[in-house]
This record gives sequence, structure tokens and C-alpha cells, in this order.
Amino acid sequence: MEDGKEKCSFRKGLVFGMLLMAAVFGLGGCTTAYFLPRFSGTGNSGEGQINAKVQELNHYIEEYYLFDYEEEDVENGIYKGLMAGLGDVYTGYYTPEEYASFMESSNGSYSGIGAMLQQDYNTGIITVVRVFDGSPSAEVGMQADDILYMVEGREVTGIDLSLVVTDLKGEEGTPVQVSILRGTDVLELTLTRRSIEVPTVESRMIDEQIGYIAIAEFDDVTDEQFMAAFDNLESQGMKKLIIDLRDNGGGLVDVTCTILDRLLPEGLIVYTKDKDGNRQEETSDAEHYFAGDMAVLVNGNSASASEIFAGAIKDYGVGTLIGTQTFGKGIVQSLFPLSDGSAVKMTVSRYYTPAGNNIHEVGIAPDIVVEADRESEEDNQLQKAIEVLSR
Repeated sequence: MEDGKEKCSFRKGLVFGMLLMAAVFGLGGCTTAYFLPRFSGTGNSGEGQINAKVQELNHYIEEYYLFDYEEEDVENGIYKGLMAGLGDVYTGYYTPEEYASFMESSNGSYSGIGAMLQQDYNTGIITVVRVFDGSPSAEVGMQADDILYMVEGREVTGIDLSLVVTDLKGEEGTPVQVSILRGTDVLELTLTRRSIEVPTVESRMIDEQIGYIAIAEFDDVTDEQFMAAFDNLESQGMKKLIIDLRDNGGGLVDVTCTILDRLLPEGLIVYTKDKDGNRQEETSDAEHYFAGDMAVLVNGNSASASEIFAGAIKDYGVGTLIGTQTFGKGIVQSLFPLSDGSAVKMTVSRYYTPAGNNIHEVGIAPDIVVEADRESEEDNQLQKAIEVLSR
């Protein structure tokens, strides 16, 4: 899947309804809804002043603006600007079309280009972290570590990843033009969108006792795929398990917790605290518990829900973390659908590992640090995990 890199959400606690109050003003001869923030106190802040300034701007647009424009785009720009003003890269507004595309991304199938992307929220750079076999991206030669520079002639650096993914997806059989940076080279690619089934879980037996499960991201379909893979490996005699979370940028927290419930003993998996200090817990029960040794592979692209997973494994002491420091996203977003089919995504809480650690902008240190050797054909991090479990 193409995004899945910042969809961290406690879906059980989503709040529905309008978040912002509305006023109405005229723009270009039509009536447009304008969402105003609530302000308290006196001085220069206030709804009346904001409304007056918007009217003033509208006057200059009507009198002097040279180019044609879509009133809908101006309206959406107001909403997007309001959310952007909060200064949180994980908070944003989605038009009805963008929201529908965003929700489609978590269902395990979509019509797009077949590449997994990740955004560095410090630089805004969007990087390809995985290309699915047989996908349109694979067919045109796109590779991991390519930088996505432009989509349909628009530079995408710094644009919310979910919105970029919306532009990459579309009707099956339609083309999309992208520019990528590979080293110092700029490559212009034309891809033909088609239906993509996302393989979020891959598994195999490494030897007679060690099983291997790679989780690409935590989507709606991932827990079922994981359980099927886990049961299949156990039927083949698995006694020890390697879980590969490298380049897994996160996903749905409840899916992550369902998988952890299968692996951990009874107890706390993760908890969150909102701005008022309200605490919400996710726990594992005593029904299932994997008693074998585990190793978990992580790297700098392991983020959000992957860090919830790695943090719980580490705090319980039931597995060895191997690789490099994780990304460091210890905050949770929720989606709030609005009455017109649009939505906002907002950061609503911090999450904490079972031991009470919040790893936001810090990450999780592996128990055994192993830098990836990209010059070798052998996966040295995986080999280290095999070595640890073979002792």
C-alpha cells in the first residue's frame, strides 16, 4: 500500500461530528462555509476580526486577482489552512474525495501504483520504501530509496503524504506521471494505475524450528493475515519466531494490539493519555501466549504502531530487538468525519509502552545494534536474528 505511514488511530474511540463552528461569507458571488476557531479573551483575537479580515481579502481577490480559480478550491484551502495553523504535521483536513481515498488505503486493496511510501516529517521528503512485485511501479523500474519528487507536474515535498497518495491512486487503467530522484538523476516515469492487493504479511520457515513473519504495515487485513501465517508456521513445527518490522511505518493500533495479544502474556500492551490526562489502555488476555523465543527486526523506518509492537516485546522481555533505532513517533491520531463527508485528522494523545515510556522523537533502541550492510547480498540483520535464536 502507498501510504499507511502515519495512520495511527485508536479507532474504538473515534468521535463523530462537527469540530468547528461555521459562519457564512460571500466569495466570488457564491455562498461558502467558513469554519472559525473559538477564541477566548480580548485584544486582537476574535471571531469578528477574523471574519472582517476574510472579507477584506475577498475584496482584493474580486478586484485584482488575475487568474481564474475554483471556488471549491478556495473553500478547501480555508479549512486546510485552519488545521495547518495548528503547526502539527500529523493534523490535517481531508476533502470528501481525499477522505474516501484515505479510508480505502487501510482496507488492503486499492487502485494505484503498488509502492509503499514514507515521509520524513522534518524535511517533508517522500521516499519509496518498498515496491510490490508485479506492480506498475515495479514494471517501470521504481526502486526502494527512490525519492518521489513530483506527481502530475506538482512538487510533492512537504505535502501531506496521504494527499500525495490520493493523487497517485485513481481509476484503474488511467496513467499518472511521476518524477523521482535517484542519486543525482531525475527520472520521469509514466505508470498505469491498476488494482493492487496489498500483501501486508509474508511468512516462511527458515529452518526446522525458526519461523519468519514480515509485516509491511498494520492495516485492516493484517491481523487475519498474521494469524493465518502464524498458525501455518506452527503446523510446520515452528518453535521460535522472527518478526520483521523493518520499514513498517505503522498503521492501525487495534490491529497491532490484536496481533500482540496472540504473542504476549496477560497484561498491558499500551496506554494513551490525552490532553486532560485521561488514560485508555489496551491489554492482552491469558488465552494465548507464544512461549518460544522471539527476535524482532527494526530500523529507522519502523514507526508508530511498529514501535508500539517493539516496545511491548521489549518491555515484557519476551524477544530480542535487532537492528537500528526506530523512528520515534509516540503520538496517536484520530479521524473525525464531518457532516459533508470530509474529515479532519488530529493528534489526540501520547502513547506509552507497558513500562511507561513515551518514545516520541526518541525512538526505541534495539537490544543488539546491527547496521544494514547494503553492499552484501546477504541480509546481515536477519542473519543476526537467526544466530541469536539458534543459540
